[in-house]
Amino acid sequence: MKSTAAAIAITVATLSMTSPIAGAQTWKPPLESERCPSKWGAGDERGSANHMKPASVLTAAKLIRTGEVIELGHVLRAGMPIQATRRFDLHVKRTFMNPQSNQRGSNEEIVTTELGQVGTQFDGFAHQSHGDGLYNCFKISEIATRTGFTKLGIEKVGTLMTRGVLIDVAGLKGVDTLPDAYEITVQDLQQALQKQNVKLRPGDAVIINTGWGRLWGKENARYMKGNPGVGVAAAEWLVKQDPMLLGSDNGPVEVSPNPDREISLPLHQIALVVHGIHLLENLKLDELAAKRIYEFAFVMQPLKIQGGTGSTVAPVAIR
Repeated sequence: MKSTAAAIAITVATLSMTSPIAGAQTWKPPLESERCPSKWGAGDERGSANHMKPASVLTAAKLIRTGEVIELGHVLRAGMPIQATRRFDLHVKRTFMNPQSNQRGSNEEIVTTELGQVGTQFDGFAHQSHGDGLYNCFKISEIATRTGFTKLGIEKVGTLMTRGVLIDVAGLKGVDTLPDAYEITVQDLQQALQKQNVKLRPGDAVIINTGWGRLWGKENARYMKGNPGVGVAAAEWLVKQDPMLLGSDNGPVEVSPNPDREISLPLHQIALVVHGIHLLENLKLDELAAKRIYEFAFVMQPLKIQGGTGSTVAPVAIR
Protein backbone atom coordinates (compact mmCIF):
# COMPACT_ATOMS: atom_id res chain seq x y z
CA MET A 1 0.00 0.00 0.00
CA LYS A 2 2.83 2.37 0.84
CA SER A 3 4.49 1.83 -2.55
CA THR A 4 1.18 2.44 -4.31
CA ALA A 5 0.57 5.62 -2.36
CA ALA A 6 4.09 6.79 -3.15
CA ALA A 7 3.56 6.10 -6.85
CA ILE A 8 0.31 8.10 -6.81
CA ALA A 9 2.05 10.96 -5.03
CA ILE A 10 4.84 11.01 -7.62
CA THR A 11 2.31 10.98 -10.46
CA VAL A 12 0.34 13.89 -8.95
CA ALA A 13 3.55 15.85 -8.37
CA THR A 14 4.61 15.26 -11.98
CA LEU A 15 1.24 16.44 -13.29
CA SER A 16 1.43 19.61 -11.20
CA MET A 17 4.80 20.46 -12.76
CA THR A 18 3.70 19.89 -16.34
CA SER A 19 0.06 20.94 -16.51
CA PRO A 20 -1.83 21.91 -13.36
CA ILE A 21 -5.10 20.32 -14.49
CA ALA A 22 -6.20 19.79 -10.90
CA GLY A 23 -6.38 23.57 -10.47
CA ALA A 24 -8.35 24.15 -13.65
CA GLN A 25 -11.41 26.36 -13.35
CA THR A 26 -14.53 25.99 -15.42
CA TRP A 27 -16.44 29.01 -16.75
CA LYS A 28 -19.73 29.95 -18.34
CA PRO A 29 -20.70 33.22 -20.05
CA PRO A 30 -22.62 35.70 -17.90
CA LEU A 31 -26.12 36.79 -18.79
CA GLU A 32 -26.44 39.81 -21.07
CA SER A 33 -28.04 41.71 -18.20
CA GLU A 34 -24.84 41.14 -16.23
CA ARG A 35 -22.43 42.35 -18.91
CA CYS A 36 -24.32 45.03 -20.81
CA PRO A 37 -24.05 47.87 -21.23
CA SER A 38 -20.26 47.95 -21.24
CA LYS A 39 -18.52 50.07 -18.62
CA TRP A 40 -17.58 52.31 -21.54
CA GLY A 41 -21.24 53.04 -22.19
CA ALA A 42 -24.18 51.72 -24.21
CA GLY A 43 -23.36 51.59 -27.90
CA ASP A 44 -19.58 51.77 -27.33
CA GLU A 45 -17.56 49.99 -30.04
CA ARG A 46 -13.98 50.57 -28.87
CA GLY A 47 -13.84 48.86 -25.48
CA SER A 48 -10.33 48.82 -24.03
CA ALA A 49 -9.08 50.98 -26.90
CA ASN A 50 -10.75 53.84 -25.04
CA HIS A 51 -7.65 53.82 -22.85
CA MET A 52 -5.80 55.30 -25.81
CA LYS A 53 -5.51 58.97 -24.88
CA PRO A 54 -2.74 61.60 -24.90
CA ALA A 55 -1.88 60.57 -21.34
CA SER A 56 -1.15 56.98 -22.39
CA VAL A 57 1.12 58.22 -25.18
CA LEU A 58 3.04 60.53 -22.84
CA THR A 59 3.40 57.78 -20.24
CA ALA A 60 4.78 55.42 -22.88
CA ALA A 61 7.15 58.07 -24.24
CA LYS A 62 8.74 58.46 -20.80
CA LEU A 63 9.87 54.82 -21.02
CA ILE A 64 11.96 55.52 -24.12
CA ARG A 65 15.54 56.05 -22.99
CA THR A 66 17.79 54.42 -25.59
CA GLY A 67 15.62 54.56 -28.72
CA GLU A 68 16.06 50.82 -29.30
CA VAL A 69 13.20 49.34 -31.35
CA ILE A 70 12.34 45.65 -30.98
CA GLU A 71 9.96 44.16 -33.50
CA LEU A 72 7.30 41.88 -32.03
CA GLY A 73 5.70 40.63 -35.25
CA HIS A 74 6.55 37.53 -37.26
CA VAL A 75 7.24 37.70 -40.99
CA LEU A 76 4.23 36.73 -43.10
CA ARG A 77 5.32 33.93 -45.39
CA ALA A 78 4.44 30.56 -46.79
CA GLY A 79 5.25 27.84 -44.29
CA MET A 80 4.28 29.77 -41.16
CA PRO A 81 1.95 28.10 -38.63
CA ILE A 82 -1.62 28.56 -39.75
CA GLN A 83 -5.00 26.94 -39.13
CA ALA A 84 -6.12 24.46 -41.73
CA THR A 85 -9.07 26.61 -42.83
CA ARG A 86 -6.90 29.70 -43.32
CA ARG A 87 -4.38 30.43 -46.04
CA PHE A 88 -1.59 32.76 -47.05
CA ASP A 89 -0.60 32.78 -50.71
CA LEU A 90 1.62 35.43 -52.29
CA HIS A 91 2.04 35.62 -56.06
CA VAL A 92 4.38 38.19 -57.62
CA LYS A 93 3.01 39.90 -60.70
CA ARG A 94 5.53 39.88 -63.54
CA THR A 95 7.71 42.91 -64.03
CA PHE A 96 6.26 45.59 -66.27
CA MET A 97 8.88 47.59 -68.14
CA ASN A 98 7.69 51.03 -69.20
CA PRO A 99 8.69 51.99 -72.75
CA GLN A 100 10.17 55.40 -71.89
CA SER A 101 13.91 56.02 -72.08
CA ASN A 102 14.49 55.66 -68.31
CA GLN A 103 13.27 52.01 -68.42
CA ARG A 104 11.22 52.17 -65.24
CA GLY A 105 10.27 48.67 -64.14
CA SER A 106 7.39 47.86 -61.81
CA ASN A 107 6.65 44.85 -59.61
CA GLU A 108 3.54 44.05 -57.55
CA GLU A 109 1.98 41.07 -55.83
CA ILE A 110 -1.36 39.45 -55.25
CA VAL A 111 -1.89 38.16 -51.71
CA THR A 112 -4.72 35.75 -51.00
CA THR A 113 -5.18 35.43 -47.26
CA GLU A 114 -7.50 35.80 -44.30
CA LEU A 115 -5.99 39.19 -43.57
CA GLY A 116 -7.43 39.57 -40.09
CA GLN A 117 -6.40 36.20 -38.69
CA VAL A 118 -2.94 35.14 -39.90
CA GLY A 119 0.55 35.70 -38.55
CA THR A 120 0.89 38.10 -35.64
CA GLN A 121 -2.76 39.06 -35.34
CA PHE A 122 -4.99 41.41 -33.39
CA ASP A 123 -8.51 40.29 -32.50
CA GLY A 124 -11.39 42.72 -32.81
CA PHE A 125 -14.76 42.44 -31.12
CA ALA A 126 -16.62 41.08 -34.14
CA HIS A 127 -14.31 38.05 -34.08
CA GLN A 128 -15.93 36.20 -31.16
CA SER A 129 -19.42 35.90 -29.75
CA HIS A 130 -21.57 34.13 -27.21
CA GLY A 131 -24.22 32.72 -29.48
CA ASP A 132 -25.56 35.70 -31.42
CA GLY A 133 -24.22 38.23 -28.92
CA LEU A 134 -21.01 40.22 -29.37
CA TYR A 135 -19.31 42.82 -27.16
CA ASN A 136 -21.76 45.31 -25.61
CA CYS A 137 -24.63 43.06 -26.74
CA PHE A 138 -24.42 43.92 -30.43
CA LYS A 139 -26.05 41.09 -32.41
CA ILE A 140 -24.35 39.29 -35.27
CA SER A 141 -27.74 38.87 -36.92
CA GLU A 142 -28.18 42.64 -36.97
CA ILE A 143 -24.71 43.92 -37.92
CA ALA A 144 -23.20 41.24 -40.19
CA THR A 145 -23.20 41.84 -43.96
CA ARG A 146 -21.38 40.25 -46.90
CA THR A 147 -19.03 43.23 -46.98
CA GLY A 148 -18.19 43.40 -43.27
CA PHE A 149 -19.75 44.25 -39.93
CA THR A 150 -21.58 47.55 -39.67
CA LYS A 151 -20.53 47.84 -36.01
CA LEU A 152 -17.39 46.77 -34.10
CA GLY A 153 -15.19 46.79 -37.22
CA ILE A 154 -11.45 46.71 -36.63
CA GLU A 155 -11.13 50.17 -38.21
CA LYS A 156 -12.60 51.59 -35.01
CA VAL A 157 -9.45 50.75 -33.00
CA GLY A 158 -6.89 53.14 -34.50
CA THR A 159 -3.31 53.64 -33.30
CA LEU A 160 -2.45 52.26 -29.87
CA MET A 161 0.52 53.58 -27.91
CA THR A 162 0.82 52.80 -24.24
CA ARG A 163 3.02 51.31 -21.55
CA GLY A 164 3.87 47.73 -22.43
CA VAL A 165 4.61 45.15 -19.73
CA LEU A 166 6.17 41.76 -20.40
CA ILE A 167 5.24 39.05 -17.89
CA ASP A 168 7.91 36.40 -18.44
CA VAL A 169 6.34 33.23 -17.06
CA ALA A 170 8.83 31.00 -18.89
CA GLY A 171 11.64 33.01 -17.29
CA LEU A 172 10.01 32.63 -13.88
CA LYS A 173 10.02 28.86 -14.32
CA GLY A 174 13.62 28.86 -15.57
CA VAL A 175 12.75 27.31 -18.93
CA ASP A 176 12.96 28.43 -22.55
CA THR A 177 9.46 27.11 -23.23
CA LEU A 178 6.64 26.17 -20.88
CA PRO A 179 5.38 22.57 -21.19
CA ASP A 180 2.65 21.77 -23.70
CA ALA A 181 -0.80 22.68 -22.34
CA TYR A 182 0.62 24.31 -19.18
CA GLU A 183 -2.13 26.40 -17.57
CA ILE A 184 -0.74 29.73 -16.33
CA THR A 185 -2.15 30.59 -12.92
CA VAL A 186 -2.74 33.83 -11.04
CA GLN A 187 0.19 32.90 -8.80
CA ASP A 188 2.44 32.50 -11.85
CA LEU A 189 1.59 35.99 -13.05
CA GLN A 190 1.96 37.59 -9.64
CA GLN A 191 5.27 35.87 -8.91
CA ALA A 192 6.69 36.84 -12.31
CA LEU A 193 5.70 40.48 -11.78
CA GLN A 194 7.20 40.44 -8.29
CA LYS A 195 10.44 38.93 -9.59
CA GLN A 196 10.60 41.61 -12.30
CA ASN A 197 9.72 44.34 -9.79
CA VAL A 198 6.91 45.56 -12.04
CA LYS A 199 3.28 46.38 -11.26
CA LEU A 200 0.43 46.48 -13.75
CA ARG A 201 -1.51 49.70 -14.30
CA PRO A 202 -4.84 50.35 -16.03
CA GLY A 203 -4.39 50.79 -19.77
CA ASP A 204 -1.23 48.67 -20.07
CA ALA A 205 -0.50 46.40 -23.00
CA VAL A 206 0.07 43.20 -21.04
CA ILE A 207 2.26 40.70 -22.89
CA ILE A 208 2.88 37.17 -21.59
CA ASN A 209 5.95 35.16 -22.57
CA THR A 210 5.45 31.39 -22.60
CA GLY A 211 8.38 30.62 -24.89
CA TRP A 212 6.01 28.93 -27.32
CA GLY A 213 7.00 31.38 -30.03
CA ARG A 214 10.35 29.60 -30.30
CA LEU A 215 8.53 26.86 -32.23
CA TRP A 216 7.28 29.29 -34.91
CA GLY A 217 8.39 28.11 -38.33
CA LYS A 218 10.39 25.25 -36.79
CA GLU A 219 7.85 22.90 -35.23
CA ASN A 220 4.63 24.10 -36.81
CA ALA A 221 2.62 20.95 -36.12
CA ARG A 222 3.40 21.12 -32.41
CA TYR A 223 2.80 24.88 -32.37
CA MET A 224 -0.70 24.43 -33.77
CA LYS A 225 -1.68 21.29 -31.84
CA GLY A 226 -2.01 23.08 -28.52
CA ASN A 227 -0.06 25.42 -26.29
CA PRO A 228 0.63 26.69 -22.78
CA GLY A 229 -1.24 29.83 -21.86
CA VAL A 230 -3.49 31.70 -19.48
CA GLY A 231 -6.12 29.71 -17.58
CA VAL A 232 -9.59 30.91 -16.60
CA ALA A 233 -8.64 32.15 -13.13
CA ALA A 234 -5.63 34.02 -14.52
CA ALA A 235 -7.76 35.46 -17.30
CA GLU A 236 -10.29 36.83 -14.84
CA TRP A 237 -7.50 38.30 -12.72
CA LEU A 238 -5.94 39.94 -15.77
CA VAL A 239 -9.15 41.61 -16.94
CA LYS A 240 -9.58 43.06 -13.46
CA GLN A 241 -6.28 44.90 -14.01
CA ASP A 242 -8.07 46.86 -16.79
CA PRO A 243 -5.50 46.46 -19.60
CA MET A 244 -5.65 48.00 -23.06
CA LEU A 245 -4.90 44.58 -24.52
CA LEU A 246 -3.66 41.11 -23.63
CA GLY A 247 -1.07 39.38 -25.79
CA SER A 248 1.20 36.36 -25.92
CA ASP A 249 3.58 34.37 -28.10
CA ASN A 250 1.06 31.66 -28.90
CA GLY A 251 -2.06 31.36 -31.05
CA PRO A 252 -4.90 32.03 -28.60
CA VAL A 253 -3.10 33.73 -25.63
CA GLU A 254 -4.88 31.21 -23.40
CA VAL A 255 -4.06 27.56 -22.68
CA SER A 256 -5.23 25.25 -25.46
CA PRO A 257 -6.94 22.90 -25.21
CA ASN A 258 -8.53 24.08 -21.98
CA PRO A 259 -8.16 21.58 -19.10
CA ASP A 260 -11.95 21.61 -18.88
CA ARG A 261 -12.74 19.95 -22.20
CA GLU A 262 -16.35 21.13 -21.94
CA ILE A 263 -15.37 24.74 -22.72
CA SER A 264 -13.68 26.19 -25.79
CA LEU A 265 -11.22 29.10 -25.57
CA PRO A 266 -13.01 30.87 -22.68
CA LEU A 267 -10.52 33.77 -22.55
CA HIS A 268 -11.72 34.81 -26.01
CA GLN A 269 -15.20 35.32 -24.61
CA ILE A 270 -14.02 36.70 -21.26
CA ALA A 271 -11.84 39.33 -22.93
CA LEU A 272 -13.50 40.14 -26.25
CA VAL A 273 -17.19 39.54 -25.56
CA VAL A 274 -17.67 40.23 -21.86
CA HIS A 275 -15.06 42.90 -21.08
CA GLY A 276 -14.20 44.42 -24.46
CA ILE A 277 -10.45 43.80 -24.17
CA HIS A 278 -8.50 43.09 -27.35
CA LEU A 279 -6.24 40.05 -27.79
CA LEU A 280 -2.88 40.08 -29.58
CA GLU A 281 -1.67 36.67 -30.75
CA ASN A 282 1.44 34.98 -32.17
CA LEU A 283 3.88 37.60 -30.92
CA LYS A 284 7.64 37.28 -31.35
CA LEU A 285 8.99 37.74 -27.82
CA ASP A 286 12.36 35.97 -27.80
CA GLU A 287 14.43 39.16 -28.04
CA LEU A 288 12.36 41.03 -25.48
CA ALA A 289 12.65 38.15 -23.01
CA ALA A 290 16.36 37.55 -23.64
CA LYS A 291 17.13 41.20 -22.91
CA ARG A 292 14.83 41.17 -19.85
CA ILE A 293 12.93 44.20 -21.04
CA TYR A 294 9.85 44.22 -18.84
CA GLU A 295 8.65 47.81 -19.41
CA PHE A 296 8.60 49.57 -22.76
CA ALA A 297 6.65 51.84 -25.05
CA PHE A 298 4.23 49.68 -27.02
CA VAL A 299 3.12 50.91 -30.45
CA MET A 300 0.72 49.24 -32.90
CA GLN A 301 -1.96 50.09 -35.43
CA PRO A 302 -4.35 47.56 -36.98
CA LEU A 303 -5.04 47.77 -40.69
CA LYS A 304 -8.12 49.84 -41.34
CA ILE A 305 -10.27 47.03 -42.70
CA GLN A 306 -13.78 48.42 -42.57
CA GLY A 307 -16.04 45.95 -40.84
CA GLY A 308 -13.18 43.51 -40.28
CA THR A 309 -12.94 41.06 -37.39
CA GLY A 310 -9.22 41.55 -36.82
CA SER A 311 -5.94 42.52 -38.42
CA THR A 312 -2.51 41.20 -39.14
CA VAL A 313 -0.18 43.58 -37.31
CA ALA A 314 3.51 44.39 -36.79
CA PRO A 315 3.77 45.86 -33.26
CA VAL A 316 6.98 47.22 -31.76
CA ALA A 317 8.47 47.73 -28.33
CA ILE A 318 10.64 50.82 -27.88
CA ARG A 319 12.85 51.43 -24.87
